[in-house]
Amino acid sequence: MAMCSKDLGADQVMAWPSAEIAVMGPAGAANIIFRDDPEAKAKTMKYVEEFATPYKAAERGFVDQVIEPAETRPRIITALNMLATKRESRPARKHGNIPL
Repeated sequence: MAMCSKDLGADQVMAWPSAEIAVMGPAGAANIIFRDDPEAKAKTMKYVEEFATPYKAAERGFVDQVIEPAETRPRIITALNMLATKRESRPARKHGNIPL
């Protein structure tokens, strides 16, 4: 999410079905969550199955579409064509860089 997210200004976010969308790996997170639980192993496996997919991120709007790897090139071409004429208006710079 730190590399490409809507919050950081990405126009489109696509993910493969094998992608893991998280700040930390789901197994590491599950180890922390279920640290003192006697059924930690089983709960960790269930947590990894449920949250180690891009579908939860897509459900929450962090990923626009989950695509198959074979569809990657055409989807990127379509996205670039769509964004070719995009113009973003930004506020004027308040201060310039001075030579140091």
